[in-house]
Amino acid sequence: MNRIPAGSRVLALALLGLLPLGTGSLPRAGAATNEASAKRYELGPVTNIVTGDIKAGIEKHISAEVVRGDGVMKLPFNGKELELELVRVHVEYLATLGPGRHFACVDMAGADGAFYDVDFFMEGDPGFMRVTETTVHKVDGVPLYLWKQAPDKSWGRAPADAESKELLGVLQGKDTFEFRYQATLPVLPGEARLWLPLAQSDDFQKVEVVSVTSPVPSRVLTESAYGNKALFMTVGPEQSGKTVEVAYRVERREKGPYAGDAEEARRYLTPESRVPLTDAIRSAAASMVERKQGDLMRARAIYDRTIDDLRYRKCGEGWGEGDAVYACSARAGNCTDYHAYFIAHARAAGIPARFAIGAAIPSERGDGGTDGYHCWAEFYADGKWYPVDISEADKFSSLSMYYFGHHPANRFEFTRGRDLVFEPGPLSGPINFFAYPVLELDGKPVKVQTLFAFRRLPAPGN
Repeated sequence: MNRIPAGSRVLALALLGLLPLGTGSLPRAGAATNEASAKRYELGPVTNIVTGDIKAGIEKHISAEVVRGDGVMKLPFNGKELELELVRVHVEYLATLGPGRHFACVDMAGADGAFYDVDFFMEGDPGFMRVTETTVHKVDGVPLYLWKQAPDKSWGRAPADAESKELLGVLQGKDTFEFRYQATLPVLPGEARLWLPLAQSDDFQKVEVVSVTSPVPSRVLTESAYGNKALFMTVGPEQSGKTVEVAYRVERREKGPYAGDAEEARRYLTPESRVPLTDAIRSAAASMVERKQGDLMRARAIYDRTIDDLRYRKCGEGWGEGDAVYACSARAGNCTDYHAYFIAHARAAGIPARFAIGAAIPSERGDGGTDGYHCWAEFYADGKWYPVDISEADKFSSLSMYYFGHHPANRFEFTRGRDLVFEPGPLSGPINFFAYPVLELDGKPVKVQTLFAFRRLPAPGN
């Protein structure tokens, strides 16, 4: 197994105040190849490189490769040559590994119709970084290897098909961690209003708000349909570039089937703006559950069909809105699209189903950034709510049974439900789903740079 010295996620953590600059580690490897080498590396003091420098370095490299490849980046892989186009750089995984050594993870679309997650290792100072290794990590969301931390705190590649649930993203039992939610305001030419989700405790997570840091006074709003809370404030030009941060301490336990009220569950048969009950969805749902006895078996049939029908892709127009009609047409999307597809067909079959969103906390490491938001769903059958996580089940087929009826402990729920209405609320209308901040300027949404980071804590009593 290729070993990588411990201490990576320094930059994201330093920005969030979890670690000082000057310590670090993450995956680090050797020669330019798609095979993991056995070479080891020593970690020296980290220079003051910021995330933007690494992002600029990898984008510069990819741009040069695209020019060299007549419009595409060419990469040897499994006996063929991939032709790749940049989709996005994973800012949350950019890291400095040591003096002049850096790591970047990038999503790329292939001319063959597949999507590739590519790991890059670089050397050099800002403006002069060169790539020393390029490795295909995932194909269509399915990992070819996993990162595993050894007892000496070094990191290495491990085969994806021979590892435990932990390396596939699952922590069973309980998990305890600090979580920092940080939003950086863009340049604001005028007055704007900001809504930021505030997580709450429930039967499966105990949430303590440790601190709220804001450049202006704020207040807490509660929406009536699901009881979600939001931090609300008005900001202006003088707050441009400032950050709003909420720090949490979270104790979370694994979720399995749990008792629910049938009358309350019926409200989750109602359609939503992007999860409608069209004639096409009703017809498809009827076909999916034909000759299936009981809601549990019917829900499993819809779950399996969702996995069969959709591919995990973050590319093109329309993905990521949790639009069931889009998912039916494109047969692709991210976690919001998978669960919109499932929820729409479940409701069409008379099975109550509901949506929730938050973050998946990496299971294989103790601190660092998370890959943006993640969402999941629940359905109601035989007097119980059954958790499902269908996009993760599609990525890891060996866990398809687990994710039908479970959510692992390493989850953090921010909000639940769709079409959320706060008072005051955005002029653009109800919030589709609430994971990232909503910033509105002159009635129009404005993107906010958002960063999530965590640090795992000892279990209470240890």
